[in-house]
Amino acid sequence: MTFRTLDDAKDLAGKTALVRVDFNVPMEDGKVTDDTRLRVALPTIQRLRDAGAKVALLAHFDRPKGQRVPSMSLKPVVDDLENLLGAPVRFADDCIGPDAVDAIRDLDAGGVVLLENVRFHAAEEANDPVFAQKLADLGDLYVNDAFSAAHRAHASTEGIAHHLPAYAGESMRRELDALDAALGNPQKPVLGIVGGAKVSTKLDLLKNLVGKLDRLAIGGGMANTFLFAQGIDIGGSLAERDMADTAREIMAEAEAKGCKLLLPVDFVVATEVKPGAASRPVIAGAALSADDKILDAGPATVARLLDALTASKTLIWNGPLGVFEVPPFDAATVTVARHAAALAKAGVLVAVGGGGDTVSALNHAGVSDDMTFVSTAGGAFLEWMEGKPLPGVEALRV
Repeated sequence: MTFRTLDDAKDLAGKTALVRVDFNVPMEDGKVTDDTRLRVALPTIQRLRDAGAKVALLAHFDRPKGQRVPSMSLKPVVDDLENLLGAPVRFADDCIGPDAVDAIRDLDAGGVVLLENVRFHAAEEANDPVFAQKLADLGDLYVNDAFSAAHRAHASTEGIAHHLPAYAGESMRRELDALDAALGNPQKPVLGIVGGAKVSTKLDLLKNLVGKLDRLAIGGGMANTFLFAQGIDIGGSLAERDMADTAREIMAEAEAKGCKLLLPVDFVVATEVKPGAASRPVIAGAALSADDKILDAGPATVARLLDALTASKTLIWNGPLGVFEVPPFDAATVTVARHAAALAKAGVLVAVGGGGDTVSALNHAGVSDDMTFVSTAGGAFLEWMEGKPLPGVEALRV
């Protein structure tokens, strides 16, 4: 994967860098409740400041649908960003026009300004070329540091890159390097773990992965659909029974492409989903009652997964193995996650996870910091796993 990074950007002193960041942060009563996304942007902002560039930050917040919605202003982010950066941050009341021009002009070298929500303009999501040009007119170079928005072909994520020299920021670079190590050019053998509730939402992902992985473990409610497709009794478990034919097609495709599918050989069953509920392990194929619900992978399945991890060089993980939010049905997810993290920490496994509930599950297991990389990008991460080109990344290719 060859893309331009800030290593390729020369003589930045006195230039204005337009930096697309993801500041779509959780807010409550006008206050930021989780500053993770602000922290992620700091290395890029600081690198540009150190090089003597002016830094103008482009971002969206929520979904104002092209209207100026006061409650969706980015202004409340300024105080938190100043505190994290340890430097003043100006705010411009618009992302184009006189407000933006004046705010940038008044910056000293190394100064930072946050421009107002780009989605206050309907032209942003329409990727209108005139709007993209107006954004580009504000600066000398463009830096995309928002992988989480890279699957959207919007003016501030894709259109602007056609009007200015365009580079990946530090966070974007790290994400792309990690993803390349996981699927683009991985060390083999490669193991995938895909969990979650529905096969129907991950069809493209599964079809792409069976052509790239050596082994693919399927867990969560998705696994129930595959078990049902094999004629295994799943009782009253969550499953998409109408997807049985599709599940069988995926199994056949995996076999044809040499990808070994690891489906549960046993599972944990209970009649209710609540903390501390009475549960029991059941071997796949045993009879279940209509009240029995499969809520986690069983001990034999977990043991097989641990062996598969130990035998692998690369792991790509998306989705939990059970109802991890409700103990004791978090046991399989936590056990497998901790083993993966230990191998990654020891330097013998490249372990990359992301998308949907995966981040929460890995945080719940207390292993996020020990994984090789955990992507918080959600939709962009999933589309990348599906093998789809991401417009915001394609625009950065050399």
